[in-house]
Amino acid sequence: MSDRRYILAGNWKMNKTPYEAQQFANMLADSLVGFTFFDIYIAPTFVALDRVREAISSSNIKLAAQNMYFEDSGAFTGEISPKMLKELNVSAVILGHSERRKIFGETDELINKKVKKALNDGFVPIFCVGETLEERQKGLTFAVVEKQVREGFYGLSKEEAQKVVIAYEPVWAIGTGVVATPQQAQEVHAFIRELLVKMYDDQTAQTIRILYGGSVTPENFFGLFIKKDIDGALVGGASLKESFVQLAKIMDKIITK
Repeated sequence: MSDRRYILAGNWKMNKTPYEAQQFANMLADSLVGFTFFDIYIAPTFVALDRVREAISSSNIKLAAQNMYFEDSGAFTGEISPKMLKELNVSAVILGHSERRKIFGETDELINKKVKKALNDGFVPIFCVGETLEERQKGLTFAVVEKQVREGFYGLSKEEAQKVVIAYEPVWAIGTGVVATPQQAQEVHAFIRELLVKMYDDQTAQTIRILYGGSVTPENFFGLFIKKDIDGALVGGASLKESFVQLAKIMDKIITK
């Protein structure tokens, strides 16, 4: 185990109405009492943020958003600004998710602007990177991940970089039921940490937390989580069910044993 504080983050994507989200958040708040040795984030849809905020207000669960624009206000139809999120007590923002990159055409340059703005406004950026199945089959995993990390961190000082959380999510494992083996995941996590050593220095690289994401379940979580460079998980499908509580229990056992 490292000295890095571990994270369990749930990305609800476009699921749960505001009412459903509130009910589920109430259950999580009741079920996750006393889990204080690691950070727990949940990221509902924008329209559910306020209700979920109320549901978890007296719990140890922190509120995250699934995206954010890099301007405070203006003529940006359909976008959400950091100021709006701040008022709802959002503390972290998921940026650069592969679905944003692929479906909505977000570029490394745009994501870098969002990361800088998130840091500037006091949010924890959960910055996602990962390769497609085609890229992995062509042996391009490290090249793709290196480009995403370098461009995502472009212009960040050491102090800023240490506040970023990286989520390695192989695109071929997101929502597919196919999970990277613990060895595959650790290999990429170790590569990212070595890359951060080159970009900054060893101390900075050892401080930055790197999560794994992609078909994480209670059945495969233990094997992934005990790896040296894996500091927790960004969970999709399993965060919509009670299995999220099981994941928290597994993490708590490993940390406190």
